[in-house]
Amino acid sequence: MTQSGERGKKPLVEDVALIVGGGPGISASCARLFAESGMRVAVAARNPDKAVLESLEKMHGVRRYACDASDPVLVAQLFDNVVRDIGTPRLVVHNIDGRVAGIFRKTIVEAEPGMVFETIRNAAFSAFLVGQQAARLMLGNEPSANGARGTIIFTNASAALKGFPSSGAFAMACHAKSGLAQSMARELMPQGIHVANEPIDAAIGWTQEDGIRAHRRAGTTVDDNMADPDHIAVTYLQLHRQHRSTWAFEVVLRPWIEKW
Repeated sequence: MTQSGERGKKPLVEDVALIVGGGPGISASCARLFAESGMRVAVAARNPDKAVLESLEKMHGVRRYACDASDPVLVAQLFDNVVRDIGTPRLVVHNIDGRVAGIFRKTIVEAEPGMVFETIRNAAFSAFLVGQQAARLMLGNEPSANGARGTIIFTNASAALKGFPSSGAFAMACHAKSGLAQSMARELMPQGIHVANEPIDAAIGWTQEDGIRAHRRAGTTVDDNMADPDHIAVTYLQLHRQHRSTWAFEVVLRPWIEKW
């Protein structure tokens, strides 16, 4: 469930949204909400044939694209294809965790350098590539009634705020994304592009086929102890619609019982 008044509400102008990173959590929730709000929506993933993305296409008209977001050539092609097919994006969400499976819970002496590099490349370098292409296009957008040319949102994690033990690679990647977002915001906001960094300090429990919200590692959601991606999507849409007199750069989201 999402906050009333957001779903089905038409944007002031017909927006094109591109979500880079395609999974059943934040990306799927954003795609549904944006589409229901009148936007033309594209989602890019290394594997665009995932069941959740096929469902988004069938139920909400979301366009699916294959893209390895850590490859400069493929990211440039992605944006070219989206512009050709549905128009120039006014909202771009980078939603890529980036961690390779073998890097989880590795101490500094255990972490394999190749996996560390791939995590940084998948997360932070891909954020740079996506942000660069989004900025290039948005600078050419006509300003909206609010004077905005577009919005770029980077999903981040609490590792952007504090480096946890046995998580050096992820902390490096998240801090890098945060620094990138800060630099882009200072550069682009005066030119009419809203840039936001969004650390999610929680496990994200998305709705499974049985209707229960759960996370593959953290288990089943109990008493809203995990972040609900539908409500994260509402926040992202609100950021996109914010008046430029009060643009937020960093909004940290966490469940009510999260220890921080």
